[in-house]
Formats: sequence, C-alpha cells, structure tokens
Amino acid sequence: MSEIPYQHLNPPQRVLLGPGPSNIHPRVQMAMLAPIVGHLDPYFITIMEDVVNLLRGLFQTKNKLTFPISGTGSAGMEASFCNFLEPGDVAVIGVNGFFGERMVDIAQRCGAKVVQVTAEWGRIVEPEAIENALKAQRQVKLLALVHAETSTGVLQPLTEASRLAKQYEALFLVDTVTSLGGHEVAVDDWGIDICYSGTQKCISSPPGLAPFTANEKALATMETRARKVQSWYLDLSLLSTYWSASRFYHHTAPISMIYALHEALALIVEEGLDTRIQRHLRHGAALQAGLEAMGLILHAQKGHRLSSLTSVRIPDGVDDLRVRQNLLSQFGIEIGGGLGWLKGKIWRIGLMGYSSSAENILLVLFALEKLLSAEGYQVQPGIGVKSAIQAL
Repeated sequence: MSEIPYQHLNPPQRVLLGPGPSNIHPRVQMAMLAPIVGHLDPYFITIMEDVVNLLRGLFQTKNKLTFPISGTGSAGMEASFCNFLEPGDVAVIGVNGFFGERMVDIAQRCGAKVVQVTAEWGRIVEPEAIENALKAQRQVKLLALVHAETSTGVLQPLTEASRLAKQYEALFLVDTVTSLGGHEVAVDDWGIDICYSGTQKCISSPPGLAPFTANEKALATMETRARKVQSWYLDLSLLSTYWSASRFYHHTAPISMIYALHEALALIVEEGLDTRIQRHLRHGAALQAGLEAMGLILHAQKGHRLSSLTSVRIPDGVDDLRVRQNLLSQFGIEIGGGLGWLKGKIWRIGLMGYSSSAENILLVLFALEKLLSAEGYQVQPGIGVKSAIQAL
C-alpha cells in the first residue's frame, strides 16, 4: 500500500470576527482536554444535569425539556420544525434573510403549508404583516421568527409577535442562534414555546451543539401526532428520555463538546448575564460608531441592529474578497461576506462572546482603514479608532 500524504495538524491563530464561530476562552479550550468518560458514567451525568440547569438560566426558562441537541444550530432548527409540524399543518414564517428562508425549506420538507411573511433583507418583519398572515388562515399551527438574522444583522422584536401567536392559538418558535448569550432572550417572559440556538456564537463554545428548550404546551401537541416524527435522531420523545432522570440510551453524546459547553456556560454565570449583555451592547455600539465615522453605511435597519453582528455596506469600487483575504493574511482577522443576494454587497463583523472585546474593535477598525485606503477609498486617518474609543 502506498503511503498516504497528510499534513500535521497546526491551525493558525485567528481573530474570529465573522458571523461565527467566535473565539473561545482558554478555560473552554482546556475543558476539551479533560479525560473522556462514558456517556452514562455517573460523573458525566452530573455534568449533564449542570448543563441543563445552566441552559435554563441562559434561556431564562423553567422548561423541563431544556438540553443541548447533538448537532449544530441547524439541527436545532430542524428539530424545532420536524417535531411540531405534520403534513397539512400551516406554518407562518417571517423571512427577512437567509435563515428565514432555511426555516421555510425545512417546514416544507415536513409537509407543512408555509405562509411567508417577507421583508427586505435588512429590515424587521413588521407585526402588522404577521397579523395579516395569521388572520388569513383558518388555523395556524406555528409562527416562526429569527430573533437575530445572521445574514443581515437585524434584531427582530418578539413580544408583539408572541402576543399574536397566543391570540391566534399558534405555537411560537424562535431562532436565537446569534442572540443567546449576547442579547436578552427571555423565553418564559416573552411567551416563546419553542426556542433553539447554537454554541459557537455568543456562548463561545465550539460549534457542534444546539441548545434547545420547549414548554409543556408545545410538547403536548406531539402527543396528538398522527405519525411518528420523520427524524429518528431528532425525535424529542426519544431525546428527552436520555436527558431526563431515566437516562435511557439514545446516542453517544459528544462528551468533550458538552465539557466545553459546561465551561462556557459557567463563564457566563461568573460574568453575570446582564453584565454580558451590556458588554455586547457597548461593544456593538462602539464598532458601529467607528464604521460610520469612516464614512461607511450600516446595512441593518436603524433601531433594530444587532450588537453581536454588524452588517456594513461595501463601498463602490472596493473589492470584497480581496479585502477579506488581506484581513486574514495580513492581520489574522476573519470577517464574513454577504449571503444570498447580499453577497458582494455587505461585510458582516461579529463581536460575539469571547471575541467581543475593546481590543478586537480597535484592531479591526485599524486594519479596515489600512485596507480600504489601499483600495482607493478615502478615509480620515485614525477616525474610526478614535470614534470607537470615544464610544467605549
């Protein structure tokens, strides 16, 4: 057998300021080096119990079924739809970006009739449009919204939509992949029935788990299903038995990933959730002040902009890919490009979790100024950094 060529694993150090993943704290990195035990080992069960309780605190919920799904945020999205929708059910879905479109795709694969409530990519889905869609249907099973649209940088208001869902007797499902751990997410107070997230953004744990919670009202609808959930792996009736006192075997949990999540959640508790949210707000405002001082235009609707991820329009004549490649090669910084029809039109700059720091704000503004100047874009030297410092 001929020798198979391979490289020794030696990834470069990066400053991760894109739409995810974010950098992780050294304690989270060390947690993944902890000894492996069995997934039903008594010690690991105590870690599972801790993770469940810590996630309840982060989601701000008392929901019994709260746990991390073994899979990325998209697994959380799929579980949220395939467990609660059956063929013929009506789902009203807000679509103002790439991930709203993904929700539509998954709901349609479940056989649901999907009613899309669309808005321009960069603007919120207005409550009036949501109500019109709910009114027009005889019975809506589920209303779904993306809280933090990663593709556009928009923060979607939820309280009025929740009220409408209750008024029209629909389950309220919310994607909090880019908001949980960096923005306020109050599942119980806001009347959210089903909620999922991802670990690699504001939580600052590696990608691979999807925090999930659902209340008793949502779970009760599963008991009336006419057929089994189409996905065995994501069937909540099976997963719940593993993440409950019975610990009935379902799959081998990703033990090192759950160690990492445990440590990341512990760090959130130590920082204080309110303090953490305020840190993201302060840093997001400082970055946005610096970008605007450089003459750049923020893409997301004013008054509804994420702190954890800022979308900024690429100036005419500036090469999107070249700037991002030079940020990576010259400064070790990753930012994101646009998705869908925004490809080549915006940059997405993330300040999430451990990556959300004053140092990173000043570094990316300094680097962008240098690279934009090289592209022929006129910017007053140091103005972005100076404005960010003033905002901080």
